[in-house]
Amino acid sequence: MTGVAIDVAGETRESFTVLERASGREFRFVLPGPHLQHSEWQACIDAVAACADAPARVVGSGSLSAGVPDDFFARLARAARQRGARMVLDTSGAPLAAALAEGVYLVKPNLRELRELTGEALEDEADWARAAQSLVRAGKAELLALSLGHRGALLAARDRVLRAPALPVEIASTVGAGDSFVAAMLWRLSSGGTLEEALAHGVAGGTAALLAPGTRLAFEEDTERLARRVEVRSLAAG
Repeated sequence: MTGVAIDVAGETRESFTVLERASGREFRFVLPGPHLQHSEWQACIDAVAACADAPARVVGSGSLSAGVPDDFFARLARAARQRGARMVLDTSGAPLAAALAEGVYLVKPNLRELRELTGEALEDEADWARAAQSLVRAGKAELLALSLGHRGALLAARDRVLRAPALPVEIASTVGAGDSFVAAMLWRLSSGGTLEEALAHGVAGGTAALLAPGTRLAFEEDTERLARRVEVRSLAAG
């Protein structure tokens, strides 16, 4: 599928990161984006519905612009399903809840977002696994990848839950780690990989993005090298 650009009246949102060399601290500045009109955000959904070659997967990532309704990703998931595509989602809050009510293929919340979804404290690994798998079994998603920061990640399917610890590396920047996690996991799934391989590559991709300062994302060679070091184990199904 070739790229499709959607024109909007407002200016594209900018964000940038500043690395303070003296302390090594990183500061992220995310500027407000344009207010989108109904015709502008609807055009994104229409583009998926009308594309000549149906995509295998549609990825929705990040927060919504001003003017976009909370059920935008839910509408996008519906349009994707009607084209035979699978929806992959990485967002939060009301847009996340609305999309899960519609149902998606893969969703990647972090622990805070999972707590907000369930209304539970989710204090330990057993709670994380139970909550993640319960959302899958309720039809909210086929797969739920729970990112846990320095504690690694968890992947829940209907019949199994997998767990992988974080890899110990020196962190230069956290920019794009979550995006790289999703991209690497989805790439491995799209290549016919197992769920174990997908989780290992997700953790490796997220880790690879930590290795260099600035906005450089995960490189393929780093991801493949790190994936071989990720230890994936099965947890008892709930």
